[in-house]
Amino acid sequence: MLLFTPDLARGDAFEALARCLAWVDVVQVRPKPLGSGARVSEARLAVETCRRVLDVIARNPAPRPLVLVNDRVDVACALASEGLDGVHLGDEDCPPQEARDVLGPDALIGISTHDLVAVGRAEELAVDYVGFGPIHATDTKGYEHGLGSERAWVASQATSLPLFPIGGITPQNVGELSALGRAAVGKAILGADDPAAAARSLREMLVE
Repeated sequence: MLLFTPDLARGDAFEALARCLAWVDVVQVRPKPLGSGARVSEARLAVETCRRVLDVIARNPAPRPLVLVNDRVDVACALASEGLDGVHLGDEDCPPQEARDVLGPDALIGISTHDLVAVGRAEELAVDYVGFGPIHATDTKGYEHGLGSERAWVASQATSLPLFPIGGITPQNVGELSALGRAAVGKAILGADDPAAAARSLREMLVE
């Protein structure tokens, strides 16, 4: 899963996206928030970014990844007819059941989890996958400590849902997650000198 935050890219983020599409299965669109009190602007930014992502994907011959928007159920609903597949929800976002009621049975809905209790409870929610982390310390979200790759493996055994480890995952440590075969990565791809090579390398180490 590519966590597509344009500000993480060294160059043109959408060019980087186009180059690494062949190596990612899911793109989670995470436009940079504009701050409190700017909800309308945040919605507009999310819509515009998602549309650009969908356009990049439509113009490239690589296998089509799933496309989700972070946090914004309203945007997921508005762009469902344009190819947006669903939404990822954080701890303080819309409750999953409310999102399901709005988006319907075919939308993909994921949630963030940070401990085994939350992972286990996800089985009772109207969700399709869980994110779990942070696995390692990460300055992207401001976590100074991580849960560790072993905890991610344990968490994956506690649920029948697909689990995506997230947080501080790099080419140096992604091999620790090969038993899971999944990871959610942003900076290690978008911030690389060669995003396509980074995405390919990470994928190969996950599935070896």
